[in-house]
Amino acid sequence: MVSEQAAQVLVASNRGPVSYTLRDDGALEARRGGGGLVSGLSAIGPETDAVWVCAALGDGDREAVRRTDGRLDTADTGGQRVRMLGIAPEVYEAAYNGVANSTLWFVHHLLYQTPLEPAFGPEFRAQWASYEAYNRAFAEALADEAGEGAAVLVQDYHLALVPGMLRALRPDLKIGHFSHTPWAPVDYFRLLPDDIARQLLRGILGADRAAFLTRRWADAFTACCTELLGGTGNTRIGVHGLGADADFLRERAHRPDVDERLAALREQIGGTDRKTIVRVDRTELSKNIVRGLLSYRQLLADRPEWRERVVHVAFAYPSRQDLSVYRDYTAEVQRLADEINAEFGTEGWLPVVLHVKDDFARSLAAYRLADVALVNPIRDGMNLVAKEIPVVSESGCALVLSREAGAYEELGDDAIVVNPYDITATAAALHEALSMPPAERAERTKHLAAAATALPPQRWFLDQLHALRD
Repeated sequence: MVSEQAAQVLVASNRGPVSYTLRDDGALEARRGGGGLVSGLSAIGPETDAVWVCAALGDGDREAVRRTDGRLDTADTGGQRVRMLGIAPEVYEAAYNGVANSTLWFVHHLLYQTPLEPAFGPEFRAQWASYEAYNRAFAEALADEAGEGAAVLVQDYHLALVPGMLRALRPDLKIGHFSHTPWAPVDYFRLLPDDIARQLLRGILGADRAAFLTRRWADAFTACCTELLGGTGNTRIGVHGLGADADFLRERAHRPDVDERLAALREQIGGTDRKTIVRVDRTELSKNIVRGLLSYRQLLADRPEWRERVVHVAFAYPSRQDLSVYRDYTAEVQRLADEINAEFGTEGWLPVVLHVKDDFARSLAAYRLADVALVNPIRDGMNLVAKEIPVVSESGCALVLSREAGAYEELGDDAIVVNPYDITATAAALHEALSMPPAERAERTKHLAAAATALPPQRWFLDQLHALRD
């Protein structure tokens, strides 16, 4: 049954543009989110009939769904029509944490310790059934909300089965799927049970168009399809490298709250002549924060001339703390930062300034301070931080960049590129970055910022929409 307010453009993602908190007095408090999708969807304008389909993530969201039947008040969403799905908490937990974050994320980021994991038994099969149910709920909601011939943009590994399910329900629709993560090479992808690997590929191939952040990830997907299915069928493959929103970042980075945090950071760093190595990440296992700290410690050991002359400003914001492996990783980041400070610190110098409480304004303050940006993921779909810091840095910054970040494809020529597993080489790269002459650093920053902003979120979204319709 198609909704009476059938939409012509639809976006589907696990997380929506708004979340709710249930207050003690029973009132619901709405909080709008940000990010590339929110910015991108704004590009189509209010005159276009669009709807965003997402999942209820917590108790506040589920209460909002109960009170509104899932069609949220546009006053809470900034005018955006949103359909929020009240998927049963146990189904959501198994699909999101059991499959999406503990299996698909690990496969695409090559994170498994293969002597011990994965081990796909009955428990995983039960979680997979929940993943199917979760995807089916999205497919049915999209089929209900979409007008005749509408364009549907399905986002990410959480919803890999949706295109195929939706195609079966509504063959008239134009369906796109976009992967925000890397895609695993064939041999690693085949860690998955054969039937599930094929089901995932067929799910995405239900789309008219499957798109990726870089050509490398697109080619890996195509190779998997060729190996397991004999090809990609009629599905077109596209690449759209999401860029930084320069106008927003530059304006936001000079608001009073950022100025306040900048002053506080400068006080923590101490001394106006000290250089800064900045990293801003969530404590996801793929971000490689521990090896970054080990590389910084190696720099201080190998190059004692940098002691008291440099500070590593490391923001490691806790992520997925409901999974024990992430809690352990976050604790190791804190332990190692404390160890470096104890080993090298002096009365007037704290080698590592570590913050673990999420604060966007403070992140922007650190961007402004950065002399060196350290972005060394094990593997990353894009990594927008690598693009954002050169845009905001006030004195220009040298970028130390992992060759395994998607951003390497666009920024590699003007970055100092490292193997993310090589601590010795990364320490040498940090020394090179800190020693870079100001003129060279300024020139590289100019090129980095230009490449980083080539496809800002609104254009990124519209390019996908136009390519799907064409």
